[in-house]
Amino acid sequence: MWDKHLSSRFDADLNLLSSKLLEMGRLVESQIACAMDALNTFDMALVEQVIEGERRLNSLEIELDEAVSNIIARRQPAARDLRLLMAISKCVTNLERAGDEARKIAKRTRRIAREANWRSINIAEIKLSGEMAAHILRRALDAFARMDNVAAAQIVRDDEAIDNEFRAFVRKLVSYMTEDPRTISIGLDYLFIAKAVERIGDHATNIAESVVYVVRGTDIRHEHRKQREHEMLRS
Repeated sequence: MWDKHLSSRFDADLNLLSSKLLEMGRLVESQIACAMDALNTFDMALVEQVIEGERRLNSLEIELDEAVSNIIARRQPAARDLRLLMAISKCVTNLERAGDEARKIAKRTRRIAREANWRSINIAEIKLSGEMAAHILRRALDAFARMDNVAAAQIVRDDEAIDNEFRAFVRKLVSYMTEDPRTISIGLDYLFIAKAVERIGDHATNIAESVVYVVRGTDIRHEHRKQREHEMLRS
């Protein structure tokens, strides 16, 4: 993941960061999978598992942030090393927020399960986009681990597909609620879930963009999508 340094202690610190970051990533992936399974099955044990998992996620966030701060203070890194540490910090933030979105999905699922007409809305788009979001998050973490610009650029493209599923579901949801006002309450819960899934895709994209920041020293977060892809693929 990183270049070798003259100081073996520095390499050991970076390897520990890598291990903890991957642990956090695996936990977030598990949180998302459990939340989507809960939405599919309305298994309240899965809902509680996601909510409980948030504690470990928060603990890892604090642990990683402290580790990054300590390395910067001790090593005073420059250039790519400093960018890498800053990117790790941003990656941690995006993982924590993706975990928050999984918790929101679980909590909304618990609310929906209490509704008598929870089967009244077809949520195929949410299920599909949830699978896509979990998949691109996994690939974003892999791209970050390998500092792979090409893989990162593909993630930006794939996030657009999640956005399209979200927009399609919103259009369908408006039709449901217009035709039957009794679905408005449950429809809003599903809307919050769909938005949470869309945000997970956004956080995965942010992680992919961090690859460009480390490799090229270019911050492309606010560039147009096409320009971001160009920067990621530029040799």
